Amino acid sequence: MAGRKRFEIPIKKNQSFGLNITSMTDMFTILLVFLLQSFAAGEVQIDPVQGVRLPQSSTEKNPVDGAKLSVSGTEIKFDQKVVALIKDNQVDKAALDAHDNQFIKPLFEELKKLNTDNEKLAKTGKVLLQADENIPYATLRKIMYTASMAGFPNLKLVTTVSN
Repeated sequence: MAGRKRFEIPIKKNQSFGLNITSMTDMFTILLVFLLQSFAAGEVQIDPVQGVRLPQSSTEKNPVDGAKLSVSGTEIKFDQKVVALIKDNQVDKAALDAHDNQFIKPLFEELKKLNTDNEKLAKTGKVLLQADENIPYATLRKIMYTASMAGFPNLKLVTTVSN
């Protein structure tokens, strides 16, 4: 077996190899198209609601669009329409369901109506919540619970930008 010689591919000394970049170009084109489709440069227009003092925050993410809800010290509004009253930082008992004190009936009805009317918002299930900074979490929890029951589980809290 000592007489066996290893097989080697004969290479011509003057031969040059060309680089085939067609596959690589296709791959970069696909990546570029994917990144352009996933880039969201649109702005969301949010008008501040009278009587709501938003908390301050900072973020690097772009704002998203969704159903607009606002909570002040006196009322809950859905798209500028009052759906429930707030007394002493609590949702008015007349708006709460008799069997579930976490469920706000008029808010649920408005969100359900939007869910059937606007398919784009219904698919995303996003709610933009403008809440006064003095509203207690227990009240916000009732609103979040009702929104998720109506098909809007993704809640985004609107804040002012601090520099």
